[in-house]
Amino acid sequence: MEIPNTVTRIGDGALSNCRNLSGVTIPDSVTSIGNSAFFNCNDLPGVVIGDSVTRIGDKAFNSCNNLTSITFSTSVSSIGKYAFNDCRSLTSVNIPDNVMIVGDAAFWGCTSLASVTIGNGLTSISNFAFENCTSLASVTIGDSVTSIGWEAFQFCEALKNVNIPNSVINIGRSAFYKCVSMTSVTIPDSVMNIGNTAFYRCSSVSSVTIGRSITSIGDHAFAKCDSITDVYYTGSKEQWNGIKISFGNKSIHDAIIHYDFTGSA
Repeated sequence: MEIPNTVTRIGDGALSNCRNLSGVTIPDSVTSIGNSAFFNCNDLPGVVIGDSVTRIGDKAFNSCNNLTSITFSTSVSSIGKYAFNDCRSLTSVNIPDNVMIVGDAAFWGCTSLASVTIGNGLTSISNFAFENCTSLASVTIGDSVTSIGWEAFQFCEALKNVNIPNSVINIGRSAFYKCVSMTSVTIPDSVMNIGNTAFYRCSSVSSVTIGRSITSIGDHAFAKCDSITDVYYTGSKEQWNGIKISFGNKSIHDAIIHYDFTGSA
């Protein structure tokens, strides 16, 4: 299907449930893709977003189960809630620097998604953004991100490591819950708070590096992380004793604490 270049907006639900739609070309005249515009278009294999689109609406491509690729133009600044939720054939996502907003659960349940690159425009990884992306093995986070939201990577069971940049201040509740393939965690000096159950059931993690700015570690943040043997802390013993470590973090309390750490674990 080719959308004529006289069209400036694809409206809410415009092509929703067009299950036999096997291709679409979005011209440069289009500036906005509405909510649920391509919802449940099961046969749609790939989409190239035109160079003038600035907004992709909520649930715009939700449940497009055969969507294998998506190319964002340099004009896109906003990706809505659940925009690509349950796109089970999507294998990689590159969010460019121009994207400022990615809504909650935007890529929830993209079970074939193996790699994600987040550019330097996004300041927050939203709640549930990549939850249940069970094949996700590689994540690159841009230096503009200050917050990782609730359950952002929950149940990403293939995720082995994440490079959390020095811009991040808060790691939300259950952000990496049950990421069972992770073997180490590095919390940079910029992070002040680790939310409840943030790394709960990350059962393969054996070492944790924690930056000196941490003021609180939430309830059960490292519960059921029974493989942890060492914690490498970049601050002093006195600073460590000032951290509020809430209940359910036995694995941290039982580990060997290496103070004034300056190397790499």
